[in-house]
Amino acid sequence: MKEQQITKKTGRIVSIDALRGFDMFWITGGDAFFIALLTLVNTPFCLKLATQLDHPAWAGFHFYDLIFPLFLFIMGVAMPLSITRRLERGDSRKKLYFHVIRRTLLLFLLGLIYNGLFNFDFDQQRWTGVLQRFAITYLFASLIVMNFKNKGQLIWAGGILIAYWLVLLLVPAPGYHAYDLSPEGNLCGYLDRCFLPGSFCCYQLGDNEGILTMFPAIANVLFGVLAGRWLLGTHRETIKIRNLSVTGACFIAGGLLWGLVFPVNKYLWTGSYVLLTTGISFLLLCLFFWVIDVKGYKKWAFPFVVIGLNPITIYVLQGIFDFGIIANIFIHGFVNNLGSFIPVFTAFCVILVKWFFLYFLYRKNIFLKV
Repeated sequence: MKEQQITKKTGRIVSIDALRGFDMFWITGGDAFFIALLTLVNTPFCLKLATQLDHPAWAGFHFYDLIFPLFLFIMGVAMPLSITRRLERGDSRKKLYFHVIRRTLLLFLLGLIYNGLFNFDFDQQRWTGVLQRFAITYLFASLIVMNFKNKGQLIWAGGILIAYWLVLLLVPAPGYHAYDLSPEGNLCGYLDRCFLPGSFCCYQLGDNEGILTMFPAIANVLFGVLAGRWLLGTHRETIKIRNLSVTGACFIAGGLLWGLVFPVNKYLWTGSYVLLTTGISFLLLCLFFWVIDVKGYKKWAFPFVVIGLNPITIYVLQGIFDFGIIANIFIHGFVNNLGSFIPVFTAFCVILVKWFFLYFLYRKNIFLKV
């Protein structure tokens, strides 16, 4: 009964919502919970594993570096359903353009609100961010999907990555040599300092979601469109799994090879980073599709589906409201007796509060669609 309910309420392939929810789980407190748990266990292996739930200082790759590009990839996976099929049905192109622009503006506005717009401290306002990157990459990817066929979309994705690489390779920041990928000398940070007002995140000399690094992120979305086209197509499930898995492995290999000359770096959103995270995203989508939709094991995924149906809702709300206040109402009377287990238990309870809030929305059929 629960499985039928999931399918009925999503109206889409369950694995897509489940994977989106798995991705958002780490942002909604899963990272804090597992860091606390692994730190409590306090073995060399667990402490090393805990570092995977944070970003490296600069270049390199940790598990946590996958979270953001995976969401962009999933956004692309849904585009064949939300855009391509609507065009094929004969929906008005003008109406679709309006929908894309409206969604872009709403996402950007939510990002500004998340970053403290209502503090009215515009000198310290951060104008870029996660939701702003969602908005801009969604806009460009949507326009490409609406105006170019499958091959053209891939040419755009590859062209963007190569053009971005060539710009960094050939154009120096003033006072530094070309292809300086250090925090101090990279061209992306220089352009942010010149043209991006307000505060930066997450390094002092540029923004983690800055101006120039916005462009290669579009490729993550466009590669997701390719995966979505296969997943939502009419081929047999075995062919879908083969396509997703082989493509994922090729992307990972390509990312590692390119990383020898263009290091994997989330802050600069390098081409090798795009290929590596896209490859892992392909494999995760393949795994979730095989387990959930092919083998039929759906019950375990229900908690993730609940999160995955309202990802923007929980992301924005947790940025402006402390769910720990609600958790503390229920646990304040005994939590201090738990000793070293306090951080683990507290983090777990905060996740529960957020999840039950999303479950309430799920039961009421309330889904934020921007």
